[in-house]
Amino acid sequence: MEEEKGVEKTFAELGVREELVKACERLGWKIPSKIQAEALPYALEGKDVIGLAQTGSGKTGAFALPILQALLEHVYDSEPKKGRRPDPAFFACVLSPTRELAIQIAEQFAALGSDISLRCAVLVGGLDRMQQTIALAKRPHVIVATPGRLWDHLSDTKGFSLKTLKYLVLDEADRLLNEDFEKSLNQILEEIPRDRKTYLFSATMTKKVRKLQRACLRNPVKIEAASKYSTVDTLKQQFRLVPAKYKDCYLVYVLSEIPESSSMIFTRTCDGTRFLALLLRSLGFRAIPISGQMTQSKRLGALNKFKAGECNILVCTDVASRGLDIPLVDAVINYDIPTNSKDYIHRVGRTARAGRSGVAISLVNQYEVGLFKLIEKLIEKTIPVYPAEEDEVMLLLERVAEARRLSAMNMNESVGGGGGKKKRGEEDEERERFLGGINEKKKPSKKFKRRNDRKF
Repeated sequence: MEEEKGVEKTFAELGVREELVKACERLGWKIPSKIQAEALPYALEGKDVIGLAQTGSGKTGAFALPILQALLEHVYDSEPKKGRRPDPAFFACVLSPTRELAIQIAEQFAALGSDISLRCAVLVGGLDRMQQTIALAKRPHVIVATPGRLWDHLSDTKGFSLKTLKYLVLDEADRLLNEDFEKSLNQILEEIPRDRKTYLFSATMTKKVRKLQRACLRNPVKIEAASKYSTVDTLKQQFRLVPAKYKDCYLVYVLSEIPESSSMIFTRTCDGTRFLALLLRSLGFRAIPISGQMTQSKRLGALNKFKAGECNILVCTDVASRGLDIPLVDAVINYDIPTNSKDYIHRVGRTARAGRSGVAISLVNQYEVGLFKLIEKLIEKTIPVYPAEEDEVMLLLERVAEARRLSAMNMNESVGGGGGKKKRGEEDEERERFLGGINEKKKPSKKFKRRNDRKF
C-alpha cells in the first residue's frame, strides 16, 4: 500500500487543465480515485474507454473531466490571436438507466463546468417535456438522459438532433442493456455519428456489455479498477437468518441498534417501501419511501429530505441502487434479498463510498436462503452472521404487531378500500404479503433458534 501511495498523481499531473483542477478541489477531490487515475490518461488522449469499477469509486469524474477538457480545447485555440471557435452545441451525451442518476450526473457536470459557462440539459421521464424542449432550444453542450426520453425528443422535438455529437457515455451499461432500454438504445445508436468517442462504465461486466463494446467502441482501452463482481474492502457485510413472519421485528431491532445512523432499506416492491415507511414512522423512526411508482417530483423530494438529514432512513426499491451518490450512508439493510445477485452489489454500494466505512446487513428468511447463497457465490465471500439477542427481538413483537395493523389500515385507505374487486397481479400479491397480520402470541420455535445460530 505504501508503494501505491508513493506513485499517486494529482489531477494536474494526469493532464487535467487548471480550470478543471480548481473545480475538482471545490468538490473535495484532492487525489484521483483508482478508476480516475487509470482512465483519465487514456481518455484525455482521445481513446475509447471501458471502465469497470465498484460503485462509489468516482466513475462520473472519470468520464466528465475528459469531456469538459475536450470541450475547452474545442472552443479555444492554442494560439490566442485566433480567439474563440463557434460554441459547440450537443457536444456530449450521457445515458443513464434511472432519472435520479441522470440528475446527479448533470449536477456533477454543472459543478465541474461552473467556471467555463457549461450548459447542461437533463432529459428524463416524469418531468415536463415542454421545459426540456426549451432547455434543448438553448443548445446545451452536454445532455444527460434516460434512453426512452431522449428517443422521444429525437423523434418529436423539431430541430433537435445529435448529428454533431462528439462524445457518448453509457453509465451503468449493464442496466442499460436490459429489455426496458434495449429498443430505445438501439434507435439512438442508429441516429448518432459513428465518428465519436465512446465511454462505457459499469460496476459489473456482463455478456451483453461485451457484445455492446464490440458494436460501439473502436479499439477501446479496458480499465478494471475492480474484480468482476466485488464489494469494497471497507464494507462490513453481515446476514441474519430470520423467520419470515418476524422479519419486521428484526428490522426494528437492527435499526434500534444504530439509532442515529443514515440507513437505506431495500425491499422488492413499491408497496413494500410504502408499508415499511409507514410501519417505521409509527414506531418513531424518521423514514421516507422512494419507488418507481412515485412521481418524479416526489422521488426527488424524498431523496433531498434524506440527503439533508430530515429523514435518516430511506426505504427504497432497486430504483435507488444504481449510481446514486448519497454522502455518508452508514448502513444498507436488505429487507428483501434481491432475485438478481448482481443487484446486491449495487445495493450495498450505496455505503462505504470513496474510502469510507459502512455496513450491509441482510435479513434472510427461510424462503430466501437459496438467493443469498447465490450472492455469496458471486462475490466469493462467506458473509458472517449478524449477532442479535432473540429475547430482545421478541420484546418488540407486540409494538411491531400494532404498528403493522396501523400501517395496514393506512395502506388500505390509500388504495381506495371501496370494496370493488381489484385486478390481481404481482403487486396485489405483495400487498397481501405486507398487509397480512402476524400472530404475535407465537414465539420462534427452538428448532429455528438452533438453525439461526449457525451457517446455512
